[in-house]
Amino acid sequence: GESDAQAYIPDMIDKLKKDGFAHEDQGALVIDVQEETDTKEIPPCMIQKSDGASLYGTTDLATLVQRVEDYHPDKVIYVVDKRQELHFTQVFRSAKKTGIVPAETELKFLGFGTMNGKDGKPFKTREGGVMRLETLISETAEKMYKKISENHAIEEEEARKTANMIGVAALKYGDLSNQASKDYIFDIERFASFEGNTGPYILYTIVRIKSLLAKYKEQGGVLNDDTKLLAPANESETGVCLTLSRFADMMETAYKELAPHKICQYIYELSESFNHFYHETKILLEEDEERKASYIKLLSLVQKVLESCIDLLGFEAPDKM
Repeated sequence: GESDAQAYIPDMIDKLKKDGFAHEDQGALVIDVQEETDTKEIPPCMIQKSDGASLYGTTDLATLVQRVEDYHPDKVIYVVDKRQELHFTQVFRSAKKTGIVPAETELKFLGFGTMNGKDGKPFKTREGGVMRLETLISETAEKMYKKISENHAIEEEEARKTANMIGVAALKYGDLSNQASKDYIFDIERFASFEGNTGPYILYTIVRIKSLLAKYKEQGGVLNDDTKLLAPANESETGVCLTLSRFADMMETAYKELAPHKICQYIYELSESFNHFYHETKILLEEDEERKASYIKLLSLVQKVLESCIDLLGFEAPDKM
């Protein structure tokens, strides 16, 4: 984003000088951001070097000029390496002090940790470089394709499409299920597993529900808004209902705390409680039609919640896998 803000820099610097916010310090142009309540020193924000060159602080401030002009945002969230926190403290204070950003606009720094390899060091390719995202996605999709091809007789085009969906889910869930600020081990074998707290396990649960709902329809079953959800018949069904009831509170917390890992933790718990219920209950063999319809209604609710959550996390489920 900041690479598009170059055109805003000259006017911004002229205004900062004219309004008395920017001053020279050892030939460089800076904005003082230290506040009386600070317990440690916060250095000035440098916006121009002595040779006239721009810096990160310059482009970040110019980007805010552009974004306020284009969007008038209520809140701006910066998802950046947590080691950049001091830099953004300087930028945010400069933006507020100089009026680049209105006082009521919230500027939020959301620092993320390092993605490390199994050796505990920052993740690298075999050649020692930083892996490109497209390479990571294609390698993960290829791994999923091999798994699918080994287990099922499936047409290549469908297998490739499904493998890509599962691969993206494995990567996104693997990344987002960790608390953003913490370092974590990038282990593609674990992320791509169909068991445990992984993206493929969540997708497998959704596909299982889709299959059960399809079979119910094949048997002539009809699900509509009037279908009653009966009181739980057993402990495992109670577990599913109680987990579902936490959905709204969880979502509100995840939103307020900017914490997608809380969505991941929730859908893992919901998947676990559903699969426990599935293994303990003969859903489609239930002889009481009203009870069976209630089970199916519960399944559709679980599917709806799981799909809403993965949509927010940025991936989707195939129809079969």
